[in-house]
Amino acid sequence: MPSATPWRHDESEKLTDRATLVARFERVRAESEALCAPLELEDYGIQSAPEVSPPKWHLAHTTWFFETFLLKPFLSGHREFHPRFGYLFNSYYETAGTFHPRAKRGLLSRPTLTEVLSYRACVNERMRELLADANHSDRPEIERRIELGLQHEQQHQELLLTDIKFNFAINPLRPAYQPLPLKARCDVSPLRFLEYAGGVREIGRDGAGFCFDNETPRHRAYLQDFRLGSRLTTNGEFLEFINAGGYRQPQWWMSDGWKTVREQRWEAPLYWEQNDGVWSRMTLSGMREIVPEEPVCHVSFYEADAYARWAGRRLPTEVEWECVAADIAPQGNLRDAGFLEPVAADGDGLVQMFGDVWEWTASPYVAYPGYRPLAGTLGEYNGKFMSSQMVLRGGSCVTPNDHIRAAYRNFFYPWERWQYTGIRLAEDGT
Repeated sequence: MPSATPWRHDESEKLTDRATLVARFERVRAESEALCAPLELEDYGIQSAPEVSPPKWHLAHTTWFFETFLLKPFLSGHREFHPRFGYLFNSYYETAGTFHPRAKRGLLSRPTLTEVLSYRACVNERMRELLADANHSDRPEIERRIELGLQHEQQHQELLLTDIKFNFAINPLRPAYQPLPLKARCDVSPLRFLEYAGGVREIGRDGAGFCFDNETPRHRAYLQDFRLGSRLTTNGEFLEFINAGGYRQPQWWMSDGWKTVREQRWEAPLYWEQNDGVWSRMTLSGMREIVPEEPVCHVSFYEADAYARWAGRRLPTEVEWECVAADIAPQGNLRDAGFLEPVAADGDGLVQMFGDVWEWTASPYVAYPGYRPLAGTLGEYNGKFMSSQMVLRGGSCVTPNDHIRAAYRNFFYPWERWQYTGIRLAEDGT
């Protein structure tokens, strides 16, 4: 599954690396609580749809992960903080025991937020004991699992923000999570399609550094010549699709997509509202008027695919996307930029490959050739979800900066759109 950077044999360098891991543990754990700081007490228990989770649950579940996969097997004398927390805060690990139904997480008034924070503090303290034991016989495996736990927590930090936004959006008051900066408006460059040669290429993670198991093994794939859009699709461009009747014309939609449009009565991306002819959308700082130059966001795979067909293009495959992104530094409008919403980008050449929105690809989420999940409970992390979902690439404006890379494979069901998801077009080469 994941693979941490190998620890060197020189003792002084091992101490430096160990100190780095300890500092990273403290930082990531503190960041989760800092992201919750703008919330009121009443916000911590809200679950407005089965696919979102209450902030209190995120804080507890990420703590359960460290207790279950590190403290229980590796810290001598560890006793569970609470005998029922395993049931309440296990997410989907069948081999770790039964768990509370996902759709009913918002019904838990207890444990209180105070108790959850005490749980975090207790597990943090015991994790410090484990981190301090430099001579533990299972040290390499402990270090690998700690890095996995931190990457897992960063995934939940992203989900935490998307879930807060969803919870606030259903509130008629349209509350703001916090005031957020606005990027100065700018003209975006005309959309161009950049040429890339086909051939046999290699994709997938290889070499030092962390990765999830679904990014491996590195393998060969064949590409035809193709062209990739120089930037993301904008709100203004998607508005043209809406105004042209795109949501009322079945010829652009896959069968399941058209069924979903009719059943859900979709007329625009999630969070878009039209009043007196003016479109606005919900953001983490409340309602804002649509900015045509900003990337369109909160669209499903079905909407992304329909728009691409309407525009006479298609979505890129994940192989095409990774082959282009592999030589690009993973930088962009990610969480540390502070906008927490997509922003317009100008510039010549290829832009916005990382950050702003997760980019839908045309690729189903399946195993790479030769893929093998980990044995045991941690093998449930990714592999068992390789069915009926689509791959997204590139991270979003709420993805932690040190969490994304070109090989990263995110995945969601094609109808889901509460995540920060958007569109980059592609077309066949000549």
